[in-house]
Amino acid sequence: MKTVFAILLAGGEGTRLHPLTKYRAKPAVTFGGIYRLIDFPLSNCINSNVRKVGVLMQTKSTSLNRHLHLAWNVYRPELGEYIFPIHPTLSRDGDLFHGTADAVFQNLRMIGSDITEVLILAADHIYKMDYAAMVRHHRAQHAETTVAVIEVESTCAHQFGLVRTDPAGRIVDFEEKPTWVEGAPGQPARPLASMGVYVFNREMLMEVLSPAAMAAGDMDFGRNILPKLIRDHRVMAYNFVDENKKLSVYWRDVGTIDAFYEANMDLVGVDPVFNLYDRAWPLRTYPSPEPPAKFVFGEDHPGGRCGRAVDSIVSPGCIVSGGRVSRSVLSPKVCIHSWAQVDDSVLMDQVEVGRHCKIRRAIIDKGVFIPPGAVIGYDLEQDRKRFTVTESGIVVISKYTHVPNPAGIVCLTSAVPEPHKV
Repeated sequence: MKTVFAILLAGGEGTRLHPLTKYRAKPAVTFGGIYRLIDFPLSNCINSNVRKVGVLMQTKSTSLNRHLHLAWNVYRPELGEYIFPIHPTLSRDGDLFHGTADAVFQNLRMIGSDITEVLILAADHIYKMDYAAMVRHHRAQHAETTVAVIEVESTCAHQFGLVRTDPAGRIVDFEEKPTWVEGAPGQPARPLASMGVYVFNREMLMEVLSPAAMAAGDMDFGRNILPKLIRDHRVMAYNFVDENKKLSVYWRDVGTIDAFYEANMDLVGVDPVFNLYDRAWPLRTYPSPEPPAKFVFGEDHPGGRCGRAVDSIVSPGCIVSGGRVSRSVLSPKVCIHSWAQVDDSVLMDQVEVGRHCKIRRAIIDKGVFIPPGAVIGYDLEQDRKRFTVTESGIVVISKYTHVPNPAGIVCLTSAVPEPHKV
């Protein structure tokens, strides 16, 4: 793996994840309480012994930059190891990256002559994968390019790039987000989808990402590069081997609010679908220096009302003071005041929930103050007037949003937190 260079594509705008990406790059969005989305592919890199990693950034990258510096300054450059950010230089027409292939093309100079294979990864998927095993497969098959694939349900096949292979595993057809008719003749019940994880021989990558190809508009791997490569080159499929060690294979593209919410809900429960606690495959992030979470009796109530969290992730620095939390994910420094009820929700850093609030099926972004008596997630028509609500009924309250104080409710909580950096 010393001759493998990994490129993480972390420059997407994340428009489908808006408003969570209003102030930050998509890979910097908080996930699972203490993590950022980019922590999962980077943890895979470390666990796979990938020692040379470049992270391609673009817009709204301040918090992502800071997180890389705090959490991922772990390699020894003097030994030829590194994880470093790569920022775009403006092209002649004033734009930044035009697509995934164009992003790599603009940074081909970063790929040294000692590199034999280039591993290309998306920086916003949740999964556990040994990239070293994929590289070994690539070499054993004498492939020029290898694409990681996974079986998906036919109902959602149109959301992915779909591949067909011959009996030897060579890809004979690749179509990005095709028009898919479930159950049509000749279509498999569980088609193979590209995971957005590629291994290229260095020479092959240099050949296909030529100035002529970019001039012809071949800006994206899935839409342009791979469909052309399979005609004349040995492009192989690698069946995803899950390191999550559960009964069902786990890989989630959290590109939409609903997918992001469901992936967070996969973490709660007695036996979580996605295992954060496997010491054999550690997930790394910045260890925020917060005190332990605290559960206390509510204030000013004879006998008290004990703070409680059931089937939930409660991060360091949280205080649940007489409130109730169930099937939810609380990021660091969340405060739940007395008589509040939070169900099936995701609360990011420094969210404060006032007394007597009722919240369900909501995502509340960093630093938002929910005033006493507020009700969120119970009347979606009212919520749509103030917040973002998805088709499935997930209420999203973005950073810096002012939540109105219900009439007649006196604020007994602490002062509204000052705005914090993303």
